[in-house]
Amino acid sequence: MLVEYRPVLLLITLIWVVEVVNFVLGHTLEEWGILPRHLGGLIGILLAPIIHGSIWHAVSNTIPILILGFLVVSGDRRLFWETTVNVTILGGLLVWLFARESYHVGASGLVFGFFGVIMGRAYFERSVIAIIIALVTAITYGGLIWGVLPLRSGISFESHLFGLIAGIIVVWLERTFGQPNPPE
Repeated sequence: MLVEYRPVLLLITLIWVVEVVNFVLGHTLEEWGILPRHLGGLIGILLAPIIHGSIWHAVSNTIPILILGFLVVSGDRRLFWETTVNVTILGGLLVWLFARESYHVGASGLVFGFFGVIMGRAYFERSVIAIIIALVTAITYGGLIWGVLPLRSGISFESHLFGLIAGIIVVWLERTFGQPNPPE
């Protein structure tokens, strides 16, 4: 049973290994985050989800990544890494194109992306399992939606918003252009 959740645990481990290195370096890795509309900021599209501004920042993303990641894996184990990479790239690209000029780091864009994936699967698939997973997620994490609003300075609401949008778009693209899933 734990084997099927290994990808989520691997992602959490990667975030924490990078956080320990970042802590030792005085959190200087933030410069490798997304810096909108700067060529050097493009590398941040791939790196931002594993770089955090503080230990508390990494802690605050770990639990939602763990829970929502488990729910994404439960929805479709075969597509976890593909979905994670696609949400990261699309969400990061949207941040790079449209966000305010500041370094954007952290896994919260991926948290919102996973939330979008779960909601998108329920809407596009309309399977009983996908709807149940979405209902549990909405009850547990429905308050996340406030994170897409620019309510607090120093927090990248853009990463939240574009992560959510990317999650929904990725599911739509998977359903529209992807290979049909063979029965398990």
